[in-house]
Amino acid sequence: MSLMYMYKLIVPEDAIDANGHVNNVVFVQWMQDAAIAHADAVGCTEVTKRMGATWVVRRHTIEYRKEAFAGDHVEVRTQVVDCRRVSSRRQYEFVRESDGAVLARGETDWVLINLEKFEPITISDEIKVLFNPPVEGNA
Repeated sequence: MSLMYMYKLIVPEDAIDANGHVNNVVFVQWMQDAAIAHADAVGCTEVTKRMGATWVVRRHTIEYRKEAFAGDHVEVRTQVVDCRRVSSRRQYEFVRESDGAVLARGETDWVLINLEKFEPITISDEIKVLFNPPVEGNA
């Protein structure tokens, strides 16, 4: 299991919908933002660019548990939990810092894509060691 990455944010006013709380779609955007920040922090973005590749989401799921509001301080806890031949799975937990409430939990399957052919490519050992997840079967 890789180390947990902590991505912190303060809920902006423009994340609030007509129901007076953070719109569900915003949580999905935060999942991507946290994943990108984690990839940047460990050097994965640099390696991926050098390979002529990019990551795309094949699937995501999210379970909403509590509402979040403008001004809330939220910590997005994320980690890569497995790495297969061409894809990896990442989990997320959204926690409001003031009371420790779990706002949502989610998961994404990311696929490594060759930019020239736009086809999945094998995740190199150079990338795998950056996140240090357990290696499982083929995707």
